[in-house]
Amino acid sequence: MEAVTTHMKFTEKQSQQGKEKSDNKQTLSLSSSVTKVRKYSVPGVVNAYHVSMDKSGRLWASDWSGNLAQTDLQGNLLLKINANNGSIGYHTVTRDGGLIYSDMHKKAIYRITPDRKITEFIKTGDWAPLSVHSSRINGDILVGMERNKDAKVTRYSKTGKEIQNIQRNNQGQKLYSDPRYIAENINGDICTSDYNKRAVVVVNKSGQHRFSYKGRGSEFLPWGICTDVLGHILVCDKDNKSVHLLDQDGRFLSIILSPQQGIKDPRGCVWMMRIISMWAI
Repeated sequence: MEAVTTHMKFTEKQSQQGKEKSDNKQTLSLSSSVTKVRKYSVPGVVNAYHVSMDKSGRLWASDWSGNLAQTDLQGNLLLKINANNGSIGYHTVTRDGGLIYSDMHKKAIYRITPDRKITEFIKTGDWAPLSVHSSRINGDILVGMERNKDAKVTRYSKTGKEIQNIQRNNQGQKLYSDPRYIAENINGDICTSDYNKRAVVVVNKSGQHRFSYKGRGSEFLPWGICTDVLGHILVCDKDNKSVHLLDQDGRFLSIILSPQQGIKDPRGCVWMMRIISMWAI
């Protein structure tokens, strides 16, 4: 697993308030430099596909076989469970520091509390949960699910009550086919990496389709996705072994990681707000 830091720089904007008073405001902007911080192996996880991080900096990483491990920033194993999963973007850290993960076979979502107790949280009926994300805005739980040839994103409250289903656009067309990874932006947009559509599908908080990003060329396969404090969308492109940086309206800004920076096969990413760094695996 590689940790990379995306540097932020401060700029000052001065606004005049009356004739005699002024107010200095700091605004964040993103520089183009990316610095590799460190690389280490996660014990008990083979070929990591997804990563989540809590406020203390502890990592959760998982593989395709359902191995889910928690480590500290030195790479020491703290906890390992078998989530019995065949999905990839299936876990997320909640605002209270717990972990939520989905089990597509049992069609259920589980909660691991900070004191390491595992309890069943949500039953998803005949829908298989593939991806899950805990909102930093209000604690809602966003779940990407599939059933036969249908797919949707469902919003649950932090207590597990179903409050929203997102499945089709205004023309009645299916928005999703295989929602493997999911993230929420600072404006409430729901950003989903859809494996079969080979696109990042973005809807607003009301479920209205805003845009779909399909890369810059003929080959693009979105995997892990996350957003930063400025509303940028970062998505791992498995086909081109790179990480794309988009603005919140889906406009391509740059490739921030590629084989030229030593990255080999990016699958998952998470934005760590407190120290302004991004972890990529």
